Amino acid sequence: MASNFLYSSQDHKFIIKEWLSGEKILGLDRFKDYLSVDDVEQILDQALKVCKDVVAPTNDDGDNLGTSFHEGKVVVPESFHHAYKFFQENGWGSSNKDVNGEGILPGILFGAVREYLIGANPSLETYIGLIGGITAVIQEYGSKEQVDLFTDKMFKGVWSATMALTESGRGSDVGDMLTKAYPTEEPSIYKIKGTKCFISAGDHNLTENIVHLVLARVEGAAGGTKGLSLFIVPKIWVNTDGSLGEANDVATVGIEHKLGYKGTATAVLSFGEEGTCRGHLLGKPPDASGIGQGMAQMFNMINESRINTGQSALAVATVAYNNAVAYARERVQGRLFSNPKSGRVPIIQHEDIRRMLLTQKAVLEGMRAMIFKGHYYMDQITFGQDESDVWEAKRRIEIITPLVKAYCSDQAWGLISEAIQVYGGYGYTEEYPVARQARDSKIYSIWEGTNYIQSLDLVGRKWKLDGGNIFREWLAELEQFINTNINNSDFTREFEILSQAIRAYRELLNVVQSYFQSNPGLVPLYSTRVLRITAELYAGCLLMEQALVAKHNVLEFKANQVFYTGKICSARFYVKNIISDVIATVQVIKEGDNTAIAIPEDAF
Repeated sequence: MASNFLYSSQDHKFIIKEWLSGEKILGLDRFKDYLSVDDVEQILDQALKVCKDVVAPTNDDGDNLGTSFHEGKVVVPESFHHAYKFFQENGWGSSNKDVNGEGILPGILFGAVREYLIGANPSLETYIGLIGGITAVIQEYGSKEQVDLFTDKMFKGVWSATMALTESGRGSDVGDMLTKAYPTEEPSIYKIKGTKCFISAGDHNLTENIVHLVLARVEGAAGGTKGLSLFIVPKIWVNTDGSLGEANDVATVGIEHKLGYKGTATAVLSFGEEGTCRGHLLGKPPDASGIGQGMAQMFNMINESRINTGQSALAVATVAYNNAVAYARERVQGRLFSNPKSGRVPIIQHEDIRRMLLTQKAVLEGMRAMIFKGHYYMDQITFGQDESDVWEAKRRIEIITPLVKAYCSDQAWGLISEAIQVYGGYGYTEEYPVARQARDSKIYSIWEGTNYIQSLDLVGRKWKLDGGNIFREWLAELEQFINTNINNSDFTREFEILSQAIRAYRELLNVVQSYFQSNPGLVPLYSTRVLRITAELYAGCLLMEQALVAKHNVLEFKANQVFYTGKICSARFYVKNIISDVIATVQVIKEGDNTAIAIPEDAF
C-alpha cells in the first residue's frame, strides 16, 4: 500500500492570523511572554515538517504490519517507537495539555499541530493524543498525591493513558455497565473487577506503563450513570515514591481486527481477573444517595474529545482531497465536453472533476472553520481573563460541539468517496492512498458518542439549555451577521441565500418543538437531519466571514492572490450548492412523514 502525506499550513495561518483574532489568544497572560502572532508561521511550518519527515514514514507500517497480539502482549510496529519518542520529547505531544506546563501552545496552535499529526499517521496519533486529555482530568480532579504520582510522567509521554468506558453488549448505554469497585482498608484505594472493550491504545509496548481511567460503580452506589465513579488504574502499580511496582492484574484479552486504524491496538481489557486489581478513586466516593462523580469528571474532557474527533475526520479527509487534486492535475484523459475536437487534457479540466474537488475543498474549509472556532472558545474557557469572553465561550461551545463532532465525521466519509471517484478505478485499489483514508475515517462517526447521540444532544438538550437562551443567542449571532451584510455588493446572492436559509431554520424550530408535544417519535427520527442542516448553516456563515476577509486582503496582499481567490470560491460554492439543503430538509421535516416508524419490522 502507498501512503502519501500531502498537507499545507496555509489555511491555518489564515485562520489564526487573519480571521480568528489569534492575537487575542496569544496576548493572554498565559502566552504573551513567549508567543506572538509573528511566531505562528514558524511554529506551524516546523510542526508540519516534523510530521512529514518523522511521522508520515511510519504510516505504511501501521496499515501493513498493524499491531500484533501474542501471549497477552501487544506489539506495535518498530518504526512507531522513534516517532512517538521524538514527538513527545520535542514538545509537540501530550505536554501541551498541561495547563501549568512551560511553553505550551494554545489550542488554536496545538489544534493545527494535532491535525498534521493525524494526517501523517492517525494510528500513531491515538497513542499520543489520548494522554493529554486524560491526564488533565487527573490534574483537575485528583488529590495532590494523585497529581504528583501520575501527571508528570503522563504529560511527558513516559506513561501513556486510556479511557476505559465501553463494555460488551452495552455500547452507548453507559449507565448499564457492570464493572464494579470495592473499597479496601487503604483510603481511596478500591479493588476493580470488570471487562472493558473497544479501548483505543488499550495495550502496547511504546511506554513503560499505561494508566487507565476506568468508569466503574462502587458497590452499593446508585444505578444508572449517576452512580458511576472514575478510577485511576495503572497497568503496573505505581509505588508511593513514583517507582513501578508489580503488575496490577490488568490483562489484555485480545485486540480487534478492524476496517482501518490498524496501527492502533483496540483492546479488550480484563480488570481484576485474579482479584488483585487496584485503582485510585478520583474525587470523592458516592454520597449518601449513592451519587458518584464519574460522569461529571468524564464530561470535563468530552467537549474537547468530540471536537478532536471532528478534527481527526477533517485531517484524514484532507489528505484524500490533496492527493485527489495532485492526481487530477497529472492524469491526462479525455477531451473537453465543450471542445471535443481538442487534444486530451488533465482530468482537472473536466467539469465534473472540478465539481467533486471544489465540493471537497469547500466542505473541508467549512469543517476547519467550525473546529477552530471550537479551539478558540476552549482557549478562552481555559485561559481567558475577561469574564464576558469566558461566559460567551462557555455558551457557544455547548452548541457547536455536537455540530463539529457529527457533521465533520459524517462528511468525511462522503468526501473521501469523492476523492476515490476522482481517481476512478485506481482509487479503489490499495496501491493508491485514498482507499486507506476511507477505511480509517469510518470510525469517527462512532467514536465519542455516535452521531445519532450527538443529534439528540443538540435537539433534546442544547436547544433547551438556560431556558433555550444559549441556542437563541447563537442563532441570533448568525442572523445578525447575515443581516449586517445583506446588502454587500460583492456577495449579494450569497447573503440572500443565507437569509432564506435562516428563515427556514426558524420555521424548523417551531415544527420540531411541536413534535415534542404532539408526536415525540418524530424528534429522534429527524434529529440527525436537524443537526446536519444546523451545521451547514453555521459553516456557510463562517465561510462567508472568511470570504469577506479574503475579499479585503486580496487587494492588499498580492502574493496570496490565488489562495484568497480560492477562499472566496469555497464560500460561494458552499452557499450556492450546499445551503439549499437547509431549505429542502426543512420542508421534509415539516412534512412529518413517519413511514420509517410505521413500517412493520418484518417488512425490512
